[in-house]
Amino acid sequence: MRWLAALLLILAACSPAVELVPEAVVEATRQPWRVVLVAGDRDTRAFDNATERMARWLNEAAGVRRSAIIRLSSAPMTVMWNRIPSATVQHLAEAMVVSRPDPGSACLVFVTSHGLPNAGVALTWSNEILSPTALDRLLQAGCGDAPTVAIVSACFSGNFAAEPMTRDNRVILTASRPDRPSFGCGAGDTFTFFDQCLLDTLRPNVSWRDTFETVRTCVAQREAKGRFRPSGPRAFFGARVADLTTPGG
Repeated sequence: MRWLAALLLILAACSPAVELVPEAVVEATRQPWRVVLVAGDRDTRAFDNATERMARWLNEAAGVRRSAIIRLSSAPMTVMWNRIPSATVQHLAEAMVVSRPDPGSACLVFVTSHGLPNAGVALTWSNEILSPTALDRLLQAGCGDAPTVAIVSACFSGNFAAEPMTRDNRVILTASRPDRPSFGCGAGDTFTFFDQCLLDTLRPNVSWRDTFETVRTCVAQREAKGRFRPSGPRAFFGARVADLTTPGG
């Protein structure tokens, strides 16, 4: 057996050195995104459907750890059975703090609900309105200066793509102009038009700008087919994140 021992010594000497990397470092390399997903209204399943599917895509296709994804809902059964927080401004603020990205990481917030003109997005669990000013403050507190993507899917949501939300570290996508409704949020709908197009378009490591252009075209085609007045999705791309890409494993 001496020859076997000698062979093993030779192979060990010829093998490249292996550097042991702490598990935490490996996880940080694999997962540069922190995510908060909010279904703001309970009168249709479409909003929870969208956050559920977004969470699944992020985990399975984009490699985001489940522990880095926080979902909030306004549907009592979803909150109870999934043991997730209700969609209130307070719980959103707490989720943003918990999801504060590490250095070199990015932040993604997706809010889908009904919207009100010149006001914001409905959070019906607590009968609150999430305004652009409020969301800006929450993003500042949670995401800070990290690259941040804020997706607001609601009627009249274009005012989220304007000041004070428009900062140089943010990509902002909205489902409509400030003065237009978006469509597909009825009780019988599976997804809103915008959410369906977004979820069907998302691919890992694709620029958010290209993603938005595909989504906008998709929405326009669906609206034209149904003879709806165009909702006019809006976007903003800050100077620091103009080329930011979607999460990728």
